[in-house]
Amino acid sequence: MYNLLIGGAAGQGIETTAAILEKILKRSGYYVLTIRDFMSRVRGGHNFSLVRFGTEPIYSHSNRLDGIIAMDDETIRQHIDQLNENGFILADEKISISDARLNRYDMEGMAKKLGNPRVSGIIAVGILLKMFGEALDDAEQVLSTFVKEQYLEVNLKALAAGYQIVETRYQHSKGTYGGRMLISGNHAVAFGAASAGLRFYSAYPMSPSTSIMETLASLADEAGVVVEQAEDEIAAINMAIGASYAGARAMTGTSGGGFSLMVEALGLSGMGEIPLVVIDVQRPGPVTGLPTRTEQSDLKFVISASQGEFPRVVIALRNQEDAFYQTMRAFDLAERYQIPVILLSDQYIGDGTATVEEFDPTRITVANPVEEYDAEGEYLRYRYTESGVSPRLIPGKSKHLVAIDSDEHDERGRITESAEVRTRMTDKRMKKTEAIKKELQEPDFIGPESFDTLIVGWGSTWGPITEAVGLLNAETQGRYAALVFGDVYPLPQKLLLEKAKRAKRLIHVEQNATGQLAGLIREETGISCTGSILKYDGRQIAAEEIVDRIRKEELK
Repeated sequence: MYNLLIGGAAGQGIETTAAILEKILKRSGYYVLTIRDFMSRVRGGHNFSLVRFGTEPIYSHSNRLDGIIAMDDETIRQHIDQLNENGFILADEKISISDARLNRYDMEGMAKKLGNPRVSGIIAVGILLKMFGEALDDAEQVLSTFVKEQYLEVNLKALAAGYQIVETRYQHSKGTYGGRMLISGNHAVAFGAASAGLRFYSAYPMSPSTSIMETLASLADEAGVVVEQAEDEIAAINMAIGASYAGARAMTGTSGGGFSLMVEALGLSGMGEIPLVVIDVQRPGPVTGLPTRTEQSDLKFVISASQGEFPRVVIALRNQEDAFYQTMRAFDLAERYQIPVILLSDQYIGDGTATVEEFDPTRITVANPVEEYDAEGEYLRYRYTESGVSPRLIPGKSKHLVAIDSDEHDERGRITESAEVRTRMTDKRMKKTEAIKKELQEPDFIGPESFDTLIVGWGSTWGPITEAVGLLNAETQGRYAALVFGDVYPLPQKLLLEKAKRAKRLIHVEQNATGQLAGLIREETGISCTGSILKYDGRQIAAEEIVDRIRKEELK
């Protein structure tokens, strides 16, 4: 398994170079996982991508590097301490830093001779492919997806030029993942929504959620989706609610700051019992925070967002594959229970790409709960039922009047201030939670049954925790296991109660400062964690960081 860092300033083609390299490697058969770390600026600063690849499944990024591809001196300065002793640095001749592992090539000069100074990154890709013993068979097809036809020839020449100036350093390993997909979390969410029958998506651009809207817009004609860029997040969620009321399967997406503006309208979805899917791709806050970084600090917020009480489901996405299927499932839950379902992702998953098996939309059935109303007499939109779910008709598609209201209302949908009706309607809505709890998915259990230390996490910590458990058990004969939650609210408790009883130590791993999952577990079950590993600097925790932190705790 290899881990490469491609770094430089914004505008130097870091993202394009990494994207082309990862696709060629995946086509060659490797399992690939890439994360992206970039500053909130158009030019300058320090950005990098970590491309990890190998012949076995990869669950997490690593901060230990086999190679650095440096577009500037700053990349070497910031990351040289992470480079393995036998690693390499690939850079242009202009780089001023000296190191025994540094390999300089006149890539900028070669690019100018080819007539396009912007292809120096492609020369670097060619050098890397030769170093790792890769053929150029898939390069033309991959490049054709990134560059316009008139620039394809010069890019192919640049690739070949880089390929010719080095010798092979690493032996090619035969992988079996060439036929799989390579996809980001945000793209997976977009495809999951389209596969679930999405008909209307509204959003205001906000990093790191924007590429969901961009992807759906690119699919709009083919998938039959209307995509609306709203003037702000308040308008976006209200548009989605209106579309859902009118019978279109609807969704909106944002990050934490935008979700803050959506809070009152989320209550409208709850009070009006209008199906809605909302995704919050988390970034550090409060306010603007770190717009292009990652964090898990919105959990408690989305669980309690909007005043009053109404049922909702909160699902945290654990990886790119999970993002597709949980998005489809979110639509099913929203439609069947007529509630808002909130998906929690983050920049690590949203912008990161990973190798996944081809998606199978038939694995998830998305219900169409709009009913034919055959009861005698007047249609009651909010008819009291034992399940709490009332018959739903679409206005204009029935002879019946369909009335909703954001005020408390009676079964007909008319405003009321009756104390008796208020209690009855609140009870009706909250009854949905009983059925929802029966559908909750238990957390992933990772590791052997012989554990004595149980690690708990949620969402995107799934990958680092999974790898950390493997590393720890390789040294300790199976002492470690983990539970990583996807469904977080309502909190599934069966596996947690069962495994926590057997654990001598319970350690939570989260990307926030206050241990929000640990607090939720304590509140819901009375179980308290005995150890805590928190990270909230805007960068995702890696498996080796978890291992190091646990070792230090054991030495105390």
